[in-house]
Amino acid sequence: MSWLPDKDPVLGDKHSCDALELIVIPRVRDLGDGFSVRRALPHGRRQMVGPFIFFDQMGPVQFMDGQGMDVRPHPHIGLATVTYLFDGSVMHRDSEGNALEITPGAMNLMTAGRGIAHSERTPASVRTAGGAMFGIQSWIALPQDREEMAPLFEHFDAAVLPAVADKGVRARVIAGSAFGRKSPVGMVSEWFYAEVLLDVGASAPLDADHEERAIYVTEGEVDIAGDRFEAPRLLIFRPGDRITVKATRPARLMFLGGAALEGPRYIWWNFVSSRKERIEQAKEEWKTGRFAPIPGDEKEFIPLPEN
Repeated sequence: MSWLPDKDPVLGDKHSCDALELIVIPRVRDLGDGFSVRRALPHGRRQMVGPFIFFDQMGPVQFMDGQGMDVRPHPHIGLATVTYLFDGSVMHRDSEGNALEITPGAMNLMTAGRGIAHSERTPASVRTAGGAMFGIQSWIALPQDREEMAPLFEHFDAAVLPAVADKGVRARVIAGSAFGRKSPVGMVSEWFYAEVLLDVGASAPLDADHEERAIYVTEGEVDIAGDRFEAPRLLIFRPGDRITVKATRPARLMFLGGAALEGPRYIWWNFVSSRKERIEQAKEEWKTGRFAPIPGDEKEFIPLPEN
């Protein structure tokens, strides 16, 4: 996905439990053709939760015949993208030669490292007949000593990700550890990510052992310590407190967080780095065509923004 900054809305929630540090109302950004995203990170008061530096909700949207998402080829450095779908599909292509259709429940991790370009489009089969799109894309900032690692793309089918089901709670551990289960996804820093579905009245704990933690309310409404929060909201919690979330309506949640990185990151367009000069270098590399082309998607690209 591609990123540009925007203004944060004024928060409308006046009450929260003591453990809450910040409530983020995602801002809406229209990407055209009836497709919009809701962006929760980065926020003016919080750049990251663990290494999560970018958090976008894609849809839900229903494409008509002939319509779809078209994120043209664009570059990344210093981060890993995590694409996780609830509905629909996305055709991923990148400059390392990877081409794969992303489907619901699978974990797709593209590590940009020293530099990669990719495109994200609605597959031709879906575009012809029309179809839905609903999911989350996140960026994971890389540790300083791994920012220049070799780029790669990894795919993990839904069937290999640990699943938990008990008393109205259904969860899938996408990365890291949660609910006593561990994902097979390899990581270069400590973070966790899980999808949690709650029936009305069902409850789930948020592990207190993680240094930084948040819950993204994707659908429905939840109760935490007597306060109710409806979707969409990113709820960021203070360290150490025991958190239990209870659904007052059927809810879909994303649990996320991890260990804080060594320090803040510079973000400009689709580039993330601990060094401002590296951002400038990446700008020049994209502007002068030094990123490798994307096999099968060489005709278009997103130009370097002027501002």
